[in-house]
Amino acid sequence: MCELLGMSANVPTDICFSFSGFLHRGGGTGPHRDGWGIAFYEEGGYRDFRDPYPSVNSPIARLICDYPIKSNVVISHIRQANVGGVRLSNTHPFMREMWGRPWCYAHNGQLSSWENLPLGSYTPVGSTDSEHAYCWLLGELRRAFPTPPDTLESLWERLHQLCEQLRALGVFNMLLSDGHYLYTFCATKLAHITRCAPFGDAELSDAEMTVNFAEHTTPDDIVSVIATEPLTHNEAWEKMVPGELLVWRDGEIQARYCP
Repeated sequence: MCELLGMSANVPTDICFSFSGFLHRGGGTGPHRDGWGIAFYEEGGYRDFRDPYPSVNSPIARLICDYPIKSNVVISHIRQANVGGVRLSNTHPFMREMWGRPWCYAHNGQLSSWENLPLGSYTPVGSTDSEHAYCWLLGELRRAFPTPPDTLESLWERLHQLCEQLRALGVFNMLLSDGHYLYTFCATKLAHITRCAPFGDAELSDAEMTVNFAEHTTPDDIVSVIATEPLTHNEAWEKMVPGELLVWRDGEIQARYCP
């Protein structure tokens, strides 16, 4: 299956360290050779990079490691194709507009009977179950809330319900963001870690790299990283439980929904 990587931080932060380990799983230490992508929400805008080739050999991936893009929210994905061919249109993350904001999404897993999910406002560009599910999910949210909801809690509750419907069709691990909040939903496997003062050393599991975060942060920084599998072997990662939705902002959990 594919793997996911996300970040939520209270200050613009680069993801070079985590991504340096993550990209090795795309054809190096892992079998996910069928494309990769990464999206950044920056002040005043959104940008992404996608490539249908293995991340471990990708010049674009090396650029991301060497170019410290500062962001409060990041979503990344490495693909092992199950549904849909290996091409750029099937490469995550996917983005659509809703309520005047770019919503970014990546999915790990495989769904059954996904073709039966009725589409409304959004249509897939590629041929994956992941993108079809995303178009259905965002369309259902837009149908429930034609304009931004009066309360965020109503949006979060509805999102959790829709994610549970998709989980009933198979494996649905998901990252989703509008640039303000990062939503992480676990069907089978997601883990997270929050780094804050006092900061210490972290050692990657997939590459020979160690960083002392105390040298690159301030005492007020809070940075949370979410991944399919823990990226470091000397830190305590917390595993999400199946059916759990976490709502993140500024590196901290704002809400938690369980089945």
